[in-house]
Amino acid sequence: MKALITGASSGIGRDMAHILHAKGIELWLVARREDRLRELKDFLGDSVHILALDLGNEENCHILYNELKDKDIDIVINNAGFGQFGFFTDVALDRELEMIDLNIRAPHILTKLFLRDFEERGSGYILNVASSAAFLPGPLMSVYYSTKAYLYRLTLAIYEELRRKDSRVYVGVLCPGPVETEFNSCAGVRFSIKSLTSMAVARYAIEKMFKKKLVIVPGLTVRLGTVFQRLVPTKLLLKISYHIQHSKEKG
Repeated sequence: MKALITGASSGIGRDMAHILHAKGIELWLVARREDRLRELKDFLGDSVHILALDLGNEENCHILYNELKDKDIDIVINNAGFGQFGFFTDVALDRELEMIDLNIRAPHILTKLFLRDFEERGSGYILNVASSAAFLPGPLMSVYYSTKAYLYRLTLAIYEELRRKDSRVYVGVLCPGPVETEFNSCAGVRFSIKSLTSMAVARYAIEKMFKKKLVIVPGLTVRLGTVFQRLVPTKLLLKISYHIQHSKEKG
């Protein structure tokens, strides 16, 4: 098998690369930081290909697809993304638009392009990495939460369309809670509840992907939280979400 992983230079994406490589899967790893990708390639060894691309640039998404469309890719993992903490009126608009480009436009483009090929072939896996943020309103991280909600809902809709066609192509969405990755420092937050390791999340995600689970939520605490939020009135949930977000702010 052959797999494409975006955002593969660190965190969950990097650990997914380790897991899939151990299964004998040939890898195409994509991220902005070429030095990190080279380190990962040198560590993993054979059957690893790297492409240093900023997928926040739409043209690079098409460059990536055109590079791989004849490689018979079996698995696409859309993992690249970032977040930003702060009041909506305080966060720089340019930064928010960069986030929308990377967190929404890039996985949207790659999902559409590779899904068409997978449907024609009658096989393939697409795993979109969202977040437990997809289930909640996100005061103080409003744009990030909204991008993950988009990816979550898009994946669910595509799943149902594929089911109606009796397609053998898999599409699923990973929705982890707090994870020990570089995301925290990039977004400017610290988590008030215990984080899972990125390796634990990656291992769980890959296992469930191959079992074709639609919504993958690692960790019992987060799974229980997704049930709880459905029972809470919207305005109360907004207040709870704000206090949770506020507690993450780095002093």
